[in-house]
Amino acid sequence: MSNYELQFSGKLADYVTAIAWSPDGNTLAASSAAGEVVLWENGESILQAATGQSANGVTFSTNGLLAVGGQDGRVKIWRLSTREIIATLENAPVWVDKLAWSPTCNQLAFSVGREVHVWDGDLQVVVRLNFESSSVLGIDWRGDGEYLAIAGYQGVKIWHTQNWQADPVILSVATASVAIAWSPDGKYLASGNMDRTISVLEWNNPDPWLMSGFPGKVRRLAWSTAKTSHAPLLASSSIEGIVVWVNESSTGWDGSVLVNHSDTIQALAFAPNRLLLASAADDGYICLWEKAQELSQILEGVKTGFSVLAWHPQGNQLAAGGKNGEVLIWSNTAADDIA
Repeated sequence: MSNYELQFSGKLADYVTAIAWSPDGNTLAASSAAGEVVLWENGESILQAATGQSANGVTFSTNGLLAVGGQDGRVKIWRLSTREIIATLENAPVWVDKLAWSPTCNQLAFSVGREVHVWDGDLQVVVRLNFESSSVLGIDWRGDGEYLAIAGYQGVKIWHTQNWQADPVILSVATASVAIAWSPDGKYLASGNMDRTISVLEWNNPDPWLMSGFPGKVRRLAWSTAKTSHAPLLASSSIEGIVVWVNESSTGWDGSVLVNHSDTIQALAFAPNRLLLASAADDGYICLWEKAQELSQILEGVKTGFSVLAWHPQGNQLAAGGKNGEVLIWSNTAADDIA
């Protein structure tokens, strides 16, 4: 059974908009609605002081770069080893609030209104992908880096990264896709939708599954990475409720409901290589669900609710941010904790 204890508490000036661990787990980055970007690595390092304009997202590359997008329309890219800015991409007056590095190469995708731009690490944007139907609401690379999925009004468009000019594969949605996530094995792409449904596309199968009956739009999705006979699991949240889905080949996707939160869930994530699910909500609690079934621990520490969370790559630490700027890190102290 997990036993996570608070190890660190920090504070930003405003709402924590994003939080992320570096791939090696040595650095934690957080951004705020005041524009701050702060690193924790053997102490606190202020990468960017408050600007008065929100820093909306932080993401690490596999080779030591940190990208930050913001309300000012800029994407700034730092080299962690030297703390120097190696590129600033100007996109004003459009905000940049979605950005993600490829898991396999030095390419950064980020939203610019109705487009996603892909920067290749050689100080240039190599392609501009036109979503057309709306502003971009989600970006996710497939684990092998071969495909990039972009979500918005009327669904998801999926581009082949080796042939950007080819027409994208389309997962159609009646309203808008507000959350997307590839399964770790790349077999499935899930879309959480405004019309209170989830669409799950099995790659190379033209007929997606559709799960419905949620109390509100499906805001968050998370896939498990643990290897089990029923892997992977898909966790979804709508308002304060969680449903965990498993694909039973004979009957399709079966869901189990997890209930404990009393307000809207803002973040949802499985611990790496475990079936331990964390959910953070406006009620000021983080719930840890053992085997994605049983409530095993409740973490506290914010007054007005949590906004984001992120697991350490080894799963032994959990970081979270709060609406008043709180940054908290818990460590697992259970010696007998197993996957």
